Amino acid sequence: MSVKYAYGYIRVSTHDQEEISPDSQEHLLRDYAAKNNIVILKIFTDLGISGRKADKRPGFQEMIGLAKGPDHPVDCILVWKFSRFARNQEESIVYKSLLKKQHNVDVISISEPLADGPFGSLIERIIEWMDEYYSIRLSGEVFRGMKENATRGAYQARPPLGYQVIERGKPPVIVPEEAAIVRMIFDKYVNGKMSFFDIARHLNSLGLKTSHGKAFERRSIEYIIQNPSYCGMIRWNRMENATNRIKDQDEWIIADGMQEAIISKELFDAAQERLKKIYKPVGKRPSSTYKHWLSGLLKCPVCGRTLTATTMKRANGEKYAYFSCYGYSKGKCDKPHGVSSLVIEKEVLKALEEALGSNSIVYEMREIRPQELSNERTLISERLASLKGKEDRIRASYREGIDTLEEYKENKALIAKERDSLERQLAELEENAPDKTPEDPTPKMLDRVSSVHDILVSDSYSLVQKNEALKQIIDKIVYDRESDTLKIHFFLYHS
Repeated sequence: MSVKYAYGYIRVSTHDQEEISPDSQEHLLRDYAAKNNIVILKIFTDLGISGRKADKRPGFQEMIGLAKGPDHPVDCILVWKFSRFARNQEESIVYKSLLKKQHNVDVISISEPLADGPFGSLIERIIEWMDEYYSIRLSGEVFRGMKENATRGAYQARPPLGYQVIERGKPPVIVPEEAAIVRMIFDKYVNGKMSFFDIARHLNSLGLKTSHGKAFERRSIEYIIQNPSYCGMIRWNRMENATNRIKDQDEWIIADGMQEAIISKELFDAAQERLKKIYKPVGKRPSSTYKHWLSGLLKCPVCGRTLTATTMKRANGEKYAYFSCYGYSKGKCDKPHGVSSLVIEKEVLKALEEALGSNSIVYEMREIRPQELSNERTLISERLASLKGKEDRIRASYREGIDTLEEYKENKALIAKERDSLERQLAELEENAPDKTPEDPTPKMLDRVSSVHDILVSDSYSLVQKNEALKQIIDKIVYDRESDTLKIHFFLYHS
């Protein structure tokens, strides 16, 4: 018998109950090789990694890359079971076909010998299908277990800045120096009224780092502000790991946690309240990069582009801003439509005072809906449509003898229960749809205008804070110098 050369592949996931240890797998591979005149050149391993996705397994990828080499280094790849090679039948077939047809490399399961010919191929496909089905069932059982742990307040994710895990299975404990950073972030956001951008810049100026050892960004501050872990809660099942998609809030689990709180619940709630009030679309330029508290709001009366500010000096050395059309500087507008801050400031304050004095104001109502949240009705409809596929799968499992009649009935009842729940949610959405004239929000709008006016005329607030305040009630300001008219486009978020 001629000598064959092989790579060995060992994989152990974190929750598979039918596995044996990596050392035991290696022993079995080497024993099989010795008995069958096979020389193992190298053994590749992926420890604590699921077999569902090949691109998530570095050891597997390295092995495949070498096996495809032009020098044909090996004749086969040895695994303890086909499930070690892949838990996804589609990927298993693709990689096995690639190795066999293009590089004449076989994948051999030492514990699942196959006959030659079509019958052996059929048995191999059945084994692959059963491996994938087992993985799906196991994944569901793991999810249910994690969901139950979450409802009890157990922490099951990587701890955020401010915490660390000392003992496996125990709640994370506070890291004092990191907790101080977290408290500073909440304090500056709630009490200092600083923006995410400015907090990140402040922390970076102090040389502070995130839990990953990186500089702070706007999004890292936003994540911290929204994370209920810091007030002693836990939030689980917020994100879909495969796509990083934020799930519908109905799927999240938020419960009292077992870890010690870093901040009070009152401070956390205050932060959420401010976040809700100052929500604005992604992509807005940070206020602190502007040169005046009206920056970003003034628009050209002709082309609609933003009026940008240039810092000027009066004869006495006093600084002021001069606004001119950005389009004019690019040759896209016929005139600069310039205006001095010394003029426009007074006009804006006068317009606010006139609105307050008349108790009458024209404004637009806007929804507060973060980008990552889709329409609730659409999401429910999509989940209802997916139930048909679930029914087909459990029916096939029963027909093929994978599930017993009792298991089939149980799964069918669960799907029926889920469908009833989703249909009730749809019905409630229809019932709660606005069908009557809502309470007049104008008094609330005027109250917001009054609060912003007080901020603008006060010396206690910075340029940044004044600009942020204006952007919570004003979309744009259009000043026509030729006709000496000013129009402010107000808006109010629905409660």
